[in-house]
Amino acid sequence: MSASVFVVNAGSSSLKYQLLDATSGQCYATGLVDRIGESRSTAKHQPTDGEKIVEDLHIRDHEKALQWVMDQFAKAGPDLDRAGLIGVGHRVVQGGARFDGPAVVTDDVISQIDELAPLAPLHNPANLLGIRAAQAAFPDLPHVAVFDTAFHLTIPPAAHLYAIDRQVAAANRIRKYGFHGTSHSFVSKRMATLLDRPLAEVNTIVLHLGNGASACAVRGGDSIETSMGMTPLAGLVMGTRSGDIDAGVIFHLHHQAGMSAAEIDQLLNKRSGMYGLTGTGDMRDVQAAADAGLAHATAALEVYAHRLRGVIGSYLVHLGRTDAIAFTAGVGENSPQVRADALRDLEGLGIVLDPARNEGGGPDGDAPERRISADESAIQVWVVPTNEELEIARQTRQATQA
Repeated sequence: MSASVFVVNAGSSSLKYQLLDATSGQCYATGLVDRIGESRSTAKHQPTDGEKIVEDLHIRDHEKALQWVMDQFAKAGPDLDRAGLIGVGHRVVQGGARFDGPAVVTDDVISQIDELAPLAPLHNPANLLGIRAAQAAFPDLPHVAVFDTAFHLTIPPAAHLYAIDRQVAAANRIRKYGFHGTSHSFVSKRMATLLDRPLAEVNTIVLHLGNGASACAVRGGDSIETSMGMTPLAGLVMGTRSGDIDAGVIFHLHHQAGMSAAEIDQLLNKRSGMYGLTGTGDMRDVQAAADAGLAHATAALEVYAHRLRGVIGSYLVHLGRTDAIAFTAGVGENSPQVRADALRDLEGLGIVLDPARNEGGGPDGDAPERRISADESAIQVWVVPTNEELEIARQTRQATQA
């Protein structure tokens, strides 16, 4: 092993991790400690070359979770003392307008992440729990914060400013931040490699479609527009989030339906999107219902595709020249129907999908990474699995070698 990075993704009650080589991308171990702080927690450790360890036990906090993880590395491997660790990389959701790249964690960086918590109250505090626990477990290694928002700080003012009172916006740090930045960064770089062209010469539309979903227009490696906004609620229709909605709906629900701010927040974030339209946020279940002839499921898929097509069309205009469209994340990688619906009848725009390739046929079969556009398509279309952990590891290496 060489140039290995321990990557941490901490949630409020969970801690995911990977040990991987930042140069080759080889993964040596993965794991998850879930339901931290509850009466019974679930902990999993999977060495690449060993048997999975699964335990149900009580883990009261993130520091204890990391202690359990360290014990599993000691028992089942791989040996962390021989891993060539160069640092610990941490996913941090919100970096505001301050962090335009990875940052070596210092007391000042921790203070700034904490100060930005009101912009991501469900994420930044949890990310800090992971950082503090990992600092205790790896006191002699540099720790690096990699921000979801950093990739989008290249978006120009015309795209990131909201048309509200500018003093109110400035006082409350209201602007488009965008999210899924590590995924959009990884996939756009990978797309340039697949096209065998320098990143600076490639324009890509990345469609990160999972339970949370966002699109990004990437020009020469820089994000110039993205669908999420100040929060992850904006943009595309998602599993449980509404995506873009007339702001007046919020006032209507408050004044006419008597709903509180908390109730509206819950509605738009947890009971909307595909879940609100169909009763399930799982695209596989929605597709199965549509295949069974249920009209509400068919309508939901049409709404999903309509919003997605609108974003693709606007990004084609913003980019001026588009070389590739890349589908990634759970839905993007695994739903031929969503991909077909999103790109149907766009031949006049230079986008020609190959139905057989899209369904998993053609020379690449159902390979995870494959071209699905026809040979004559002026804009290539690919399925490119994202690897946010590898992107975090690479940015950690970048920051520690700076």
